[in-house]
Amino acid sequence: MGFGVCTGAMTICPFGAAPGALTFLPTPMVMGPAGPMGTCVDCIPFLNVSPFGVCMSLANPVTAALTAAAFGVLTPGPCIPTPAGIWTPTKPTVMAKPGPMLTGDSILACAFGGVIKINMPAQFTVMI
Repeated sequence: MGFGVCTGAMTICPFGAAPGALTFLPTPMVMGPAGPMGTCVDCIPFLNVSPFGVCMSLANPVTAALTAAAFGVLTPGPCIPTPAGIWTPTKPTVMAKPGPMLTGDSILACAFGGVIKINMPAQFTVMI
């Protein structure tokens, strides 16, 4: 069991410089104590997953170009969350309209090598 994740949850990325926030639309029609709850498909950049400031991953083309221009000195570029799939693991026994619900243990892989993790689920009353 874990806490369900709702709007306002805080996330971290090992290549990001600052924490990000999650935002969910009320489309799953599942409301938690702090707002709409998230599902496995809520991974749209800038809509659901906010940027983490700057990205220090050399797999990010902007960071790679800036680092090359600085003669190999790591120069972070802007973070553009680029999900490489959907949130996993989820809670398959608790379904909403588009899919299983997110828990505080869910992670999201980024195409630039990072793994986005939920740092704080934004509510601590609904266990799923």
